[in-house]
Amino acid sequence: MIQENLRNVAIIAHVDHGKTTLVDQMLKQSGAFRANQQVAERVMDSGDIERERGITILAKNCSCEYEGVKINIVDTPGHADFGGEVERVLKMVNGVLLLVDAAEGCMPQTRFVLQKALQQNLSLVIAVNKIDRPDARIAEVIDEILELLMDLGATDEQLDSPMVFCSGRNGTASYDWTDPSAGTDLKPLFDTILKYVKAPEGEPDEPLQMLVSSVDYNDFVGRMGVGRVQNGVIKVGSPIQVCDWHNPDVHMSGRITKLFDFKANGREPIESAQAGDIVAFAGLPDISIGNTICDPSKVQPLPFVKINDPTVEMTFSVNDSP
Repeated sequence: MIQENLRNVAIIAHVDHGKTTLVDQMLKQSGAFRANQQVAERVMDSGDIERERGITILAKNCSCEYEGVKINIVDTPGHADFGGEVERVLKMVNGVLLLVDAAEGCMPQTRFVLQKALQQNLSLVIAVNKIDRPDARIAEVIDEILELLMDLGATDEQLDSPMVFCSGRNGTASYDWTDPSAGTDLKPLFDTILKYVKAPEGEPDEPLQMLVSSVDYNDFVGRMGVGRVQNGVIKVGSPIQVCDWHNPDVHMSGRITKLFDFKANGREPIESAQAGDIVAFAGLPDISIGNTICDPSKVQPLPFVKINDPTVEMTFSVNDSP
């Protein structure tokens, strides 16, 4: 079954190409905030270090409504050190919005995140951002993106991915790159997402299956798992069994005590969610990334991506030199 009124999208790009700023504008223009509400810049960067340094460290979920369709957006970090965050969340989404700076063009991390998205055969929407920069070189950047897609062995369908030209700071998008001031709002971007990103599929009548793609913490309910419901329906109070694709020894059982839906940049408690929805749940203090939560009647783990090894590794041990 296909959930037509839902889209799950991750925003991926190199460092400082404007992911979080664009998410800000998408939330504002979709009416996520009240008219008089005071909203901080880069509202998705909620951690103290993130706000201090102006970088994203952890992938964050939010959602907005456009023309009756709920768009779940995952804002991801751009630094190579946090590449694992990007790899994990790609399991939650059906499409990616690849952002490329109109002046810097394709950078090393653009290549890395794009490669991961192509490997998982996700729908691709390309946004050339910061087209209002005085040093923007849009025509060359378009060629760079197409060359990169060919280098990474993209299919014909992926090479035909739509391109939108945005200014995240001004909150404008247009289909015409020759006139950077043509856009007045982000409507072209929203329309392109609805048209080209596949709606999530899943069987609501099957037993529950959900892959935990990230873990969060809340002072009131403790450790929380975040993921997309693959099949079935998840309800507060329902018994569940935990298993893991890479570790057959994982056997935990428990109950869902709280269930949250992502609304704008916050969460709201809900009683149940069905296949295709991205939700956060509490009730399992030992839940970890890569676990699958299942209905006890059918315990079957979902495959999870093996995260690349870290770039730098340290071992701390006792000093035993003479």
